[in-house]
Amino acid sequence: MYTRHKQRGISLIELIMFIVIVGVALAGILLVMNVTGKGSAGPIIHKQSLAIAESLLEEIELMPFTYCDPDDGNATIAVSAVVGVGGCAATVEALGAETIAGVTEDRYGTAAPAVNASFDNVNDYRNFSMTAAGGIRDINNNTVLTGYDALVTMTQPGLSGIAGSETLLINVTVTGPDKVPVTLEGFRTRYAPRTVP
Repeated sequence: MYTRHKQRGISLIELIMFIVIVGVALAGILLVMNVTGKGSAGPIIHKQSLAIAESLLEEIELMPFTYCDPDDGNATIAVSAVVGVGGCAATVEALGAETIAGVTEDRYGTAAPAVNASFDNVNDYRNFSMTAAGGIRDINNNTVLTGYDALVTMTQPGLSGIAGSETLLINVTVTGPDKVPVTLEGFRTRYAPRTVP
């Protein structure tokens, strides 16, 4: 006669099978986490690009859109883009940065601090760009973010019965390290100055 012994614990084969099954499951989970982790940076870069584009577009749209350069004495009363009666005293505003006292305007006014050579009109931002090498800069010319490009373009398409010379379509394109461009568009129309009777 033999006596039956109750088995206590697990056998070596069961232990090895448990380790293999858990190892395969862990490998699958880690692979999924790795793929998800790589893709999770994309939305952050996209959101950062969008924030840069929104900020720059808002900065541009808040600028005056006058017939004359805002430094011109008639900027607030000119009703046409000519020098003379009803127009500018000296400087007609054109698409792109103007040259004042031999200095071309820039966003930061650093070209000639003695002359007001900073962007002071919507038009001045035409073809303005910031490169990944130089970084995204704030209005005080401080680098706040690197690895992103920003480009501003403008056209005058006209809008619902408003002449093209009185409207601007502003495009701000920001490209992040993922090389996916984010473009925002905004319209700006010229407001005729209030004339004194």
